[in-house]
Amino acid sequence: MGSRRKAREYAVQLLYLLDFRSGEDLEELVESFWQGESFHAEDRAFAETLARGTREHLEEIDRIIDTHANNWKLARMPIVDRNIMRMGVFELCHAPDCPVSVVINEAIELGKRFSGSEAAPFINGVLDRVRRTCRGEDRR
Repeated sequence: MGSRRKAREYAVQLLYLLDFRSGEDLEELVESFWQGESFHAEDRAFAETLARGTREHLEEIDRIIDTHANNWKLARMPIVDRNIMRMGVFELCHAPDCPVSVVINEAIELGKRFSGSEAAPFINGVLDRVRRTCRGEDRR
């Protein structure tokens, strides 16, 4: 059995690859990503759902981030941070079955793991503001 945390790690790696190598065929990149990896089928399925969903709604997600990332332009954000937030926004806006606190906490942990501790407060702040827009919630 896999874990959603591991799947989110894979999804961030996939999104990073897709962002870094934009213009290449999505399906080929996804298939090449999994070659040589040891993974649970559930992890792969959830990771691909997150990555594909994020890419499918990318224009909307980027507009949302631009609106809520005070004094930051998306293009100037580190690629890892940008993709962690993109995935978080996708889950907040398009996966209502996942609790807000889980989405935000997982994004913070991904930021610490892949970017550094300084990314965590920024990711938290942006996603907390997005939460109010996408979920209309005042509290977690």
